[in-house]
Amino acid sequence: MARDGKLNGIQKAAILFITLGPEASAGIIKKLPEREIQKITYEIANITSVKSEVKEDILKEFIEMNKAKDYLVEGGIDYARDLLSKALGSQRAKEILDKVAEETEQYRPFAIARKADAHQLLNVINSEHPQTIALILCYLQADKAGQILSSLPEELQSEVAYRIATMSNTSPMVIKEIEKVLNSKLSSVIRSDVTVIGGVETIVDILNQVDRTTEKNITEGLEKESAELAEKVKESMFVFEDIITLDDVAIQRVLREVESKELALSLKGCSEEVADTIFRNQSKRAAASLKEDIEFLGPVRLMDVEKSQQKIVAVIRRLDEAGEIVLSRGGEDAIIV
Repeated sequence: MARDGKLNGIQKAAILFITLGPEASAGIIKKLPEREIQKITYEIANITSVKSEVKEDILKEFIEMNKAKDYLVEGGIDYARDLLSKALGSQRAKEILDKVAEETEQYRPFAIARKADAHQLLNVINSEHPQTIALILCYLQADKAGQILSSLPEELQSEVAYRIATMSNTSPMVIKEIEKVLNSKLSSVIRSDVTVIGGVETIVDILNQVDRTTEKNITEGLEKESAELAEKVKESMFVFEDIITLDDVAIQRVLREVESKELALSLKGCSEEVADTIFRNQSKRAAASLKEDIEFLGPVRLMDVEKSQQKIVAVIRRLDEAGEIVLSRGGEDAIIV
């Protein structure tokens, strides 16, 4: 957050407890480790004044973080991301979940790989077995993993991508052994961890960072391995909420392909940001008519809304594949041809 971005976790906790008041804070503080209590108490004692907007921001962050943790416990990462994205937008949801991950993980496996330069790391792992490369890429930042995947030989790209997409739980012992080898090659301290990695979501994050040629090569390779898996990856590459990332001309081109009834149903219950993006790209008369259609629908099933959204995503993908619009990939801007 801009206004309290310079505060560390202990300082934020101190301000939060001041904001909550002694009764509410007491129940939380007593559950903390003694060392943390001492640090927070010190900060509380040294805070003389706090701007109201800073208190509001910290309280809001606290509520959002706790919601994210509840959602994770309720239904896992995908469930939490879906609910938070609808409430706060995809970017804010990612920020919150990243913070939750930082708080709940003592450390992340392959820390050396995450710190290493992509080119240097490529030189170290490019001769490894595809499964080993896939495992390491799962733990990297998406942009770095994308760079490395793009630099692998073409015949290896789709094989590694397939292994990432079909990977699920990985034995801690296997992770530990691979870390050991990486440790000896990169001369850094590495600690093991237990986590669930890989899957369609991971390969999609990586593919979103590579260039179009690499993406096409990989998806075509995946189709040969598993048409069903390739389709899942394609569907996840662009979700309905991502329509806000398109430029206005591209959105207007998409809207020409969508029926009014389908559009109204797709916007039912969506985020305000998505709805505003659609309304902004219509004439005043068309936007007013669409708002009336949405209100006229009344209660609708979530399944029907998602089906309409998926139809619109299919239109976007078709226009992208035809070259009429270009989705932003690997830092490129969306353009209209």
